[in-house]
Amino acid sequence: MQTRKKYIFLTFLASWLLLFFFGGDQLRRFAFFSGRKAEARRNWPRWTDRTLLRSFADPEELQRDGDPALLSPRERRAAWLSVYKSSRCRMETCFDFSRCERHGFKVFTYPQERGQPVSETYSKILSSIERSRYHTPNPEEACLFILSIDTLDRDHLSAQYVRNVDEKIRGFPLWNGGRNHLIFNLYSGTWPGYTGELGFDIGRAILAKASFDTQSFRPGFDVSIPLFSKDHPQRGGDRGWLYQDSVPPKKKYLLVFKGKRYLTGIGSGTRNALHHIHNGKDIISLTTCKHGKDWEKHKDTRCDKDNVDYERFDYQELLHNSTFCIVPRGRRLGSFRFLEALQAACIPVLLSDGWELPFSEAIDWGKAAVVGSERLLLQIPSAVRCIHPARGLAFQQQTQFLWDAYFSSVDKIVHTTLEIIKDRLSPPRSRSRLLWNALPGGLLVLPDFSTHLGDFPFYYLQHGYSPSKKFTALIWVVSQAGSLSQPILRLIQAVSGSQYCAQIVVLWSCEKPPPPSGKWPQSAVPLTIIQGRRKLSDRFFPFEAIQTDAVLSLDEDTSLSTSEVDFAFSVWRSFPERIVGFPTQSHFWDPEQGRWGYTSKWTNELSIVLTAAAFYHRY
Repeated sequence: MQTRKKYIFLTFLASWLLLFFFGGDQLRRFAFFSGRKAEARRNWPRWTDRTLLRSFADPEELQRDGDPALLSPRERRAAWLSVYKSSRCRMETCFDFSRCERHGFKVFTYPQERGQPVSETYSKILSSIERSRYHTPNPEEACLFILSIDTLDRDHLSAQYVRNVDEKIRGFPLWNGGRNHLIFNLYSGTWPGYTGELGFDIGRAILAKASFDTQSFRPGFDVSIPLFSKDHPQRGGDRGWLYQDSVPPKKKYLLVFKGKRYLTGIGSGTRNALHHIHNGKDIISLTTCKHGKDWEKHKDTRCDKDNVDYERFDYQELLHNSTFCIVPRGRRLGSFRFLEALQAACIPVLLSDGWELPFSEAIDWGKAAVVGSERLLLQIPSAVRCIHPARGLAFQQQTQFLWDAYFSSVDKIVHTTLEIIKDRLSPPRSRSRLLWNALPGGLLVLPDFSTHLGDFPFYYLQHGYSPSKKFTALIWVVSQAGSLSQPILRLIQAVSGSQYCAQIVVLWSCEKPPPPSGKWPQSAVPLTIIQGRRKLSDRFFPFEAIQTDAVLSLDEDTSLSTSEVDFAFSVWRSFPERIVGFPTQSHFWDPEQGRWGYTSKWTNELSIVLTAAAFYHRY
């Protein structure tokens, strides 16, 4: 019996030894490739693949938060679930589409209650909605509802924190568990964990939130918005620093960062490690711990030297003179420097793991930003050096387009949020990602008219389309004389003499009827007269009479020669997405009046072409 047990034991031991020597390598390969596949599913660029690049950073330094009071993952998950009780919400399950069928996409803002505090920023958001094309004062017509309660700052240590929100919203008869409601939020959670807690149950409401975590973000339902300051302009806004179609000079710096360094708490790990990449030449990475009330209590051996170096460089100068700007996470995932980098045409290098980027449902950030990993900070310099200058220029130009189209004012941020939600109501009529990510942008190309790219001249170049080789002349006549004046006769003769003219349409807006056909000059092209229009905007209306892509809009007193008309048309065919004409003006934002102004004074820039004599696309 003992001998039998000995043989069984030896056989079992030999089997394990054979498995180790002959099968161990296969097991290790299996584990290796499994790890590779798991990481491949992450939306990181190839240069952040840890299996291909060696990390020179101390993992403990990069991951250390420096505060033992931080919540565990389980506690953070529990806190999140307490806020997002309807975490499985989708438009199909938590949104009542029937409210939008009769009156379309209308938005109602709750009336302000007396004595209810509202921050300056939230007042701007409400004002933007009330000035939009979708606002309605009638809640019966509304498809979407906006609370009058200020929910932007939900840090209970903040002076802007509004208490008892749960109790207040439950008293609203239109609340309906949050269904068809949109809630705006910029700051959530508080020290030390900043979990994203709002302090009230949002129910089935859509959340438009800054610093959105990908784990709590509900795709196709919530909207991630950028973090912006209270000084962000309501309307207008400054343009980007890189002019469209201009080639910037070679920048002095490759990669820069200047900002706070947190000594303790969440977000301190990444910022504490930024000094490793500073070389004082083309990479400038400066931090200071001199902020907050108790910074001296927590100061380390680097603080004094860091503070001295920090004062040697101007932040705005660094933005102007660098190709790439590091945008690390702060206490929360988002930070103000994201929009600052966009405006400055400084390509954002994002170090904020798990951040759902603003308007990611519509915007392709892979064309305007570099998404890195906090754990692979030391690989960033070599990665950005590998980006070809031509691609870098394309990134910079895209930052300017995105800034001007969606982020330069509160109006644009709010309207982009509303347009994204509106697109969800009818997916077949929604904008494609190309419409969102190419000039002129999703706010100016309305799917209510068409979703076919061929109907929009902005996309001819990308798709190989070209406009028709003929144009229609549209002459606006408003003088009260019952007969044809000499300027009108000369204008018709000059236009009809063009080899590209297909037809002439006269909009006769006089009180007296137009002269009989025998009184009109002989023309080599068809002449159509449309009578009875009064409004100036009516010159853009008669689509049924126009058979060509190009329209030459003319006032009756315009004086042009045939050669001038031919030249202008040849220029327009090269730029069919633009207005090409003769009389010009320039516009500007008047901060004192709080509105746009324009001037005809001669300047080095022209932004307006008047339709008194101009070509434009009929659509």
